[in-house]
Amino acid sequence: MNKEHCSKLERMYLQANINTKIFDTTTVKISEGMAQIGLEISEKYFHALGAIHGSVYFKLLDDAAFFAVNSIIEDAFVLTTSFNINIVRPVNNGLITAIGKVKFTSRNLFVAESTLYNQDGKEVAFGTGNFAKSKIGLSEKIGYK
Repeated sequence: MNKEHCSKLERMYLQANINTKIFDTTTVKISEGMAQIGLEISEKYFHALGAIHGSVYFKLLDDAAFFAVNSIIEDAFVLTTSFNINIVRPVNNGLITAIGKVKFTSRNLFVAESTLYNQDGKEVAFGTGNFAKSKIGLSEKIGYK
């Protein structure tokens, strides 16, 4: 496992505008073929019924699966080509954690799954995504430092 690569991906994730200006990411840990991302729930993520909006579930599940895949690709940024989620239960407080794992790799296709847990360890959502290697190299220009 390349720890330096994973550390650079973690810094890239935390420095992304969406994570500094919109979301208050609490934790990120990336290792070979796996990523874990945590977010403390805030009312700013709620829909009209007082629980987090589906877009928050999607973001965390996609991010965890995405970075699980990018952890095994050290020369290029990956792209999500499709992602499907299933929401099991609402969440309105506490820390939620998405854990992503690579499930399949080939020359041009990477498949990863992720599961989102509430602070009690109960599954609240899960998803599966397809990812492709882009032509964009990992560099300081995109926050990979």
